[in-house]
Amino acid sequence: MSELVTGEAVALELRPARLPSRALAVLLDLVAALAVYVAVTITVVVSTASLDEAAQTALSIATFVLVLVGGPIAVETLSHGRSLGKMACGLRVVRDDGGPIRFRHALVRGLIGVIEILMTFGVVACIASFVSARGRRLGDVFAGTLVVRERIPVTRTGFVPPPPPWLSGRFSGLDLSAVPDGLWLAVRQYLTRMQQLDPQVGWSMAERLASDLAERTGAPVPQGVPPAAYLAAVVQERQAREVRRAFGSDAAPSATPATAAPAPNGTKTPAVAQAEGWLQAPGTPPASHGAAGPSAGAREVVSEPSGGGRSEESAEVPASERPRTGFVPPA
Repeated sequence: MSELVTGEAVALELRPARLPSRALAVLLDLVAALAVYVAVTITVVVSTASLDEAAQTALSIATFVLVLVGGPIAVETLSHGRSLGKMACGLRVVRDDGGPIRFRHALVRGLIGVIEILMTFGVVACIASFVSARGRRLGDVFAGTLVVRERIPVTRTGFVPPPPPWLSGRFSGLDLSAVPDGLWLAVRQYLTRMQQLDPQVGWSMAERLASDLAERTGAPVPQGVPPAAYLAAVVQERQAREVRRAFGSDAAPSATPATAAPAPNGTKTPAVAQAEGWLQAPGTPPASHGAAGPSAGAREVVSEPSGGGRSEESAEVPASERPRTGFVPPA
């Protein structure tokens, strides 16, 4: 992917957790794991007292591996990066691009954590967190994860605009497995800040990102689709797949967003203005892609209730010949 170095570039709006909060979370996790390990060990020893010494040793090793190694891996996988200690400290494990972790991420973190936390009493993990700019230990580096803070002050975050309705669900068959996390991060940063960029600069950045994304997916950008709208539609498709993967197919959002109601007095709502902004290049007049309004010569259809006291001929009068009252019905 080509580097995007501009004055408008911003960092991913996630706050990495530092060593004190991470150490406290690990300590709480270890206390909980040791309590479970002691309880399970006592149960195993009592129930296998009649076995020989070799069998008891094998069961002890299996209990250690299952509880102190497999337990944290299973908890992080099922809770999507939040163990007991991390929930108490307001932390969470996410991928480098901010997405939820999967089993392979938790597996790598758990296996390396045995060496850098259990076998070295956390010394290697502390040194790695001090050296890393984002406080990552070796397990995070090899797994491609990051521990972030969830409890942060409420601030105004960047809004990723949805694609226009006519593009929703169009890229459901696109192969997104080869797109790296760094490219997804660049696309999200562009979409959240594109309204603040110079139109010419923003359009060129969208073209470069769309070209990189099309090269990774192996499918060209459809003809006539603006690059910014293409990026938003692909990001929406990836988010929908992440939701289906994490919470099941029933939790996937609808592919067709609701139509925004028009604002009174002829003004445009932000959603309508955003939808029209997808469709035009900088320096070109707005293009009309919606349904055309009624023609000038069209007759207005008036439905009168029966017994309303008006003659039937009044419903046949053209709209242009009727007196205007200036009343605008509410939306």
